[in-house]
Amino acid sequence: MSPGSRTILIAASLAFNVFFVGAAGGALLWYSFGHERLAQQGQGLRFAAQHLSAPQQKIFRQRLNQARHDAAADVEAARNGRAQLATLLSADTIDQQAVDIQLEVVRKADINVRTAVEKAVLDFAQTLTPDERRIFVQDLRGRGAMLRNAAQKKAP
Repeated sequence: MSPGSRTILIAASLAFNVFFVGAAGGALLWYSFGHERLAQQGQGLRFAAQHLSAPQQKIFRQRLNQARHDAAADVEAARNGRAQLATLLSADTIDQQAVDIQLEVVRKADINVRTAVEKAVLDFAQTLTPDERRIFVQDLRGRGAMLRNAAQKKAP
């Protein structure tokens, strides 16, 4: 083996080892610290019951799913409305009146969906004890638009 090929082989081996050690270290850090924290920080509305009992979590998810199922026509109307809006906005000339009408259609559909989901959340909250409701409200903060930026009440 010539000295030049040895140098290339050593450099390639060193590069591979650095890559391998970095990948192993990153995987160890991810396994030790990262994935649990991300799994616990679910941001969707379905995680708002995460600190309640398992049966209550299941009931809450069922109610949310039912509300979304019941609002499927409005979801589809909003989706179609957005597609139509994109078509209108990408035209050579923008028909302001048609855009305004389409925005109103999308807005109404979105409000209907939001109303259905909020009603499901409120109906579920009414089934909880006051202590459970406090936990639920705490978990509800930051998930969805219902209690976004709601100030927390300071304990006396």
